[in-house]
Amino acid sequence: QLQASGGGLVQAGDSLRLSCAASRGTISSYAVGWFRQAPGKEREFVATISWRGGTTNYADSVKGRFTISRDNAKNTVYLQMNSLKSEDTAVYYCVAGGNMATPAEPRYAYWGQGTLVTVSS
Repeated sequence: QLQASGGGLVQAGDSLRLSCAASRGTISSYAVGWFRQAPGKEREFVATISWRGGTTNYADSVKGRFTISRDNAKNTVYLQMNSLKSEDTAVYYCVAGGNMATPAEPRYAYWGQGTLVTVSS
């Protein structure tokens, strides 16, 4: 079971770091990613990292601002979000599955409950 945390209310330009940890089992053998869903919009891919951490993949909208990383010893994946914009406001979902850093949602079998990020302008 995945637990996403770190969301909150920030101002535009601020930073936040989201964390994704497994409450049971391990995510160290899976690719882990983040998807988000803004109010009234479809869910979209944000970022993903391969199981060993050697490959990452980002949505164009967050490239250069967000960084995904993982610490397999801590069984945790992080999403560092800098220069936040109002359009980053969404519920962010942590996902795990397979071992490749793909943006394809069906590849991820395990989903966390989501953490809300609100960016005020």
